[in-house]
Amino acid sequence: MSARLWHLGNVVVDLVLAVPALPERGGDVLATRAERTPGGGFNVMAAAARQGLPVTYAGAHGTGPCGERARAALRAEGIDVLLAPRPAADTGFVVCLVDAGGERTFVTSPGAEATLTAADLAELRPAAGDLVYVTGYSLLHDSNRAALLDLLPRLDPAVTLVADPGPLVAEIPGAALELLLARADWWSCNAREAASLTGLDDPAEAARALRSRLGRGSVLVRTGPDGCVVGRDGLLVGVPGFAVDAVDLNGAGDAHTGVFMAALARGLDPVAAARRANAGAALAVTASGPATAPDAARLDAFVN
Repeated sequence: MSARLWHLGNVVVDLVLAVPALPERGGDVLATRAERTPGGGFNVMAAAARQGLPVTYAGAHGTGPCGERARAALRAEGIDVLLAPRPAADTGFVVCLVDAGGERTFVTSPGAEATLTAADLAELRPAAGDLVYVTGYSLLHDSNRAALLDLLPRLDPAVTLVADPGPLVAEIPGAALELLLARADWWSCNAREAASLTGLDDPAEAARALRSRLGRGSVLVRTGPDGCVVGRDGLLVGVPGFAVDAVDLNGAGDAHTGVFMAALARGLDPVAAARRANAGAALAVTASGPATAPDAARLDAFVN
């Protein structure tokens, strides 16, 4: 592929604990499995890179054991790193509790990834045809938010901006949210996030409402095992999912977004790209761990 993905989100380290159920308030529970693995934005980048899309991580990262683990994982996936490590802080981490039903619950401790500045991105010039990915998590940090809002007006109109608001969308400052909605070419979120933004529980209705708020873009609302809804050019299309036996839902949305962006970069039309993304997310949940998106060959075999 000639296009490149520039990821402006946050790479962290996930401490994943499998538990039979979440403890009651003030209670305790024994984990049946524990794993430390790079997560957050890493999952999206790994999913895209495994589809053959060149990827650069343009976010901040730290000096310390978490930062070292994150960079080693990025190198292993062939992902370029734009910035030098921050000398004064380590990369942050996330405690992820995965219950017996495969659902995941997060607690995040921010680190160096929350210190991105406008100076870090001053020379960033994605080429026409490239993709830039922004997550709502970044807009929660004052420094990152200022850096990203400084960058948005400088992006070439031919650069595809993909925005994913994330589960804390209700905490994003309103002015920053509106600026991102105005520039986004694709707004990708799950049904819960779409409902939070619109007050509409029906994913199709929420997708329609979100599409009306976008300045120039289209919307994709993920609906779990049912697939997703794509809204563009005045049309709303439901794209069915793939039936699998889910083991771990952690990272499913990230796998979906990474595969979707890689498919768009290959020239697939959005509905075909969404179908491929549905398949990528379905395969991802059949294995334990957050970064379980399939490579292109495995995904091709599953879809065909």
